[in-house]
Amino acid sequence: MPHVDSVSVGLWFRTGSLFEKKGLYGGAHFLEHMLFKGTRRRNALQISQEIESRGGDLNAFTAEEMTCYYARLDADHLDLALDVLFDMLWNSNFPKEEIERERGVILEEIRMYEDQPSSLVTEKLNQAIWPKYGIGRPIAGSPESVTEMRRADLMDFWRQHYSPESLVVSVAGGVDEEKVRKLLAKYLKMSRHGEDEKIPAYRPLTTKQVTLVPIDKPIQQCHLALGVLAYPKTDPRRYALKLLSVILGENMSSRLFQTVREKHGLAYSINSTTAHFRETGAFYVQAGVDSAKLGKALKLVAAELQKTVERRVSDKELRQAKDYLIGQIKLHLESTTSRMMWMGESLIGLGYMLQPKEMLQDLEKVTTEGVQAVARELFRPGRMSLGVVGPGVDEKLLREVSKPFYL
Repeated sequence: MPHVDSVSVGLWFRTGSLFEKKGLYGGAHFLEHMLFKGTRRRNALQISQEIESRGGDLNAFTAEEMTCYYARLDADHLDLALDVLFDMLWNSNFPKEEIERERGVILEEIRMYEDQPSSLVTEKLNQAIWPKYGIGRPIAGSPESVTEMRRADLMDFWRQHYSPESLVVSVAGGVDEEKVRKLLAKYLKMSRHGEDEKIPAYRPLTTKQVTLVPIDKPIQQCHLALGVLAYPKTDPRRYALKLLSVILGENMSSRLFQTVREKHGLAYSINSTTAHFRETGAFYVQAGVDSAKLGKALKLVAAELQKTVERRVSDKELRQAKDYLIGQIKLHLESTTSRMMWMGESLIGLGYMLQPKEMLQDLEKVTTEGVQAVARELFRPGRMSLGVVGPGVDEKLLREVSKPFYL
């Protein structure tokens, strides 16, 4: 990206919470935290100061199937960014006192998410959607698993999964490719060889009735999350599903926003979204509503979903959804960090570089018939899981308000 003066660099690994074995739930996330806590050359403060003293940012995230460590700063300091990141990844020393300190930090992080109703209900819903598959587990683990995590466990996971076989280096910004290759050479020689494990096999479960997830919590409103199993990352139907999600709830022009919020005033926030993994996926609808209006809100949501089953969306509505999504992708890719994320996630998640033009072409191929076919497949009776967190929420209440999703 020769028109920018910055650079974003990400080191991506084909590992995450899905790769954790029993007894190490939350370990991939705990390990991510620990790689910021000191190496043989730098302590925790020096790691952050190296990047921040040049005006840059340093961060990381752990997902179900991938983990990324990344930095963004002036392109003139690319060599420094690589040095810091690879130092963290190859030379971390896991100080015992830092492990105990970070254990407390992660426990507070878990409590923070439990105090956020929208996060809590999504977490519990995922456990219902994938009850026997690692994607349904909380990425941060549980208070029990984090409390029992040992230094040796973290180091074993690190040695096993952080290796060249699972590494992708993604760089975007005002840099020269040949220079990047030369800078990387010495760091790749420093690496250790571990095992490149395959993603655990997913065995889908057949659901014959709506799965209900009630969470009684003394808060001021109910937070609901609807979820249904959908398509993996490589399924071509994911494009029709994404456009269906845009039409239903991804912006202020969407059907759910206009109906539930604008017309009936039942929610401040309502949206839909999709999630895709190597072997599975999901479609969600989320909202926050007054407890007394939960039933009415769910009836309206069910009605909007049913409309997409019974009638094709119009050519105009599909065109608007395409233009919105195409515009969002183009705006997104103007950022060096977003471009770096696109490349890294594409190579880790798909195994090849998905070119933006290729994705835009596939979106353009989606028809109104294709959108309706996806709606008819996903919104069949009994496929939806419903989670609600709020005051006085129990299974009896959810059984009553979820009746529209049995039809």
